[in-house]
Amino acid sequence: MLRWKLYIGVGTAGFGIFFILFGTLLYFDSVLLAFGNLLFLTGLSLIIGLRRTFSFFFQRHKLKGTSFFLGGVAVVLLRWPLLGMILETYGFFSLFRGFFPVAFGFLGSTCNIPFLSALFQRLQGTSSMV
Repeated sequence: MLRWKLYIGVGTAGFGIFFILFGTLLYFDSVLLAFGNLLFLTGLSLIIGLRRTFSFFFQRHKLKGTSFFLGGVAVVLLRWPLLGMILETYGFFSLFRGFFPVAFGFLGSTCNIPFLSALFQRLQGTSSMV
């Protein structure tokens, strides 16, 4: 029963990422970027649920990243796409900085190319989630 919500959420978030990338390729088209932002946030809330989405974004130590990310979305919706994407990018890296070492470690362990494996292992660093 909940599986359809997950599939719709992944599709919606995927289309959101596609529209954000396509809007960036078309010299920061504000309509495509705004539509991509709305689709991505909708897909994220469908994947993990509204309660978990709000609890993720509004944790005390993530309020700075949340304010920059959602402020960037608002600025893009107000048709200032370059400034909005800069704010969103800073907010995104601020929100997900604890996830990057895990992702780089996973990519380093699954990648069999020697140079990329060493690069991902170096990017992983020594920080752990424990």
